[in-house]
Amino acid sequence: MGPLTQVFKREFKSYFVSPIAYIVIAIFLLVAGWFFFSPFFLYNQASLRNFFTLLPMTFAFVVPAVTMRLLAEERNLGSHEILLTLPLTDKSVVIGKFLAALALVAVMLVPTLVYAATVALLGELDWGPVLGGYLGALLLASAFTALGLMASAMTRNQIIAFITAAAICFALTLLDRMLLFLPGGLISLLGFLGVESHFQNIARGVLDSRDVLYFGSVTFVGLYGAVLGIAER
Repeated sequence: MGPLTQVFKREFKSYFVSPIAYIVIAIFLLVAGWFFFSPFFLYNQASLRNFFTLLPMTFAFVVPAVTMRLLAEERNLGSHEILLTLPLTDKSVVIGKFLAALALVAVMLVPTLVYAATVALLGELDWGPVLGGYLGALLLASAFTALGLMASAMTRNQIIAFITAAAICFALTLLDRMLLFLPGGLISLLGFLGVESHFQNIARGVLDSRDVLYFGSVTFVGLYGAVLGIAER
């Protein structure tokens, strides 16, 4: 745990040394706030449903921006060679960077609690779906962060890493909405692979083991792919 903790601290601090964290957080809050408050008074409901409905689409672009530099930059600058000569395993490097990126996404979500407080002041807010929504947001962020890390491990170019990760996350987000155009035999399989239905189940306050297993599986696949990407070097 010692080397893993050191990687985590190094990466998490590096976000706030550069303007990356502040820019990403500002863009996320601006986009999320606009999409939440613009239709809020039209529905006249004390609910965060609209915020959580749009969160997968927002994360599909924001999370890859957080992860794109984690391994691609190390490879581009040549610092990964120094990193891998230290008493660190590939798994420690990947998990440490993964936890640092996930912690930054969690920090991004903290200011959005103002949305819940605002809604609670204006009406009777059901806190069950709110807590479920934030739990689902962390699980969703975990899956997208692992996929972004895998994309970053496959290239030395940050822009390519961002585009690749965003394309994968975007495809998983839209998969549920494309089922009508798919053959009947593939609907059940591809419906399970889509992110939207699993996230919305948890956001409604329904904690199903299949949804948790889905996010855990996607996270594992992403992290495993990142480890293989490092080992291939």
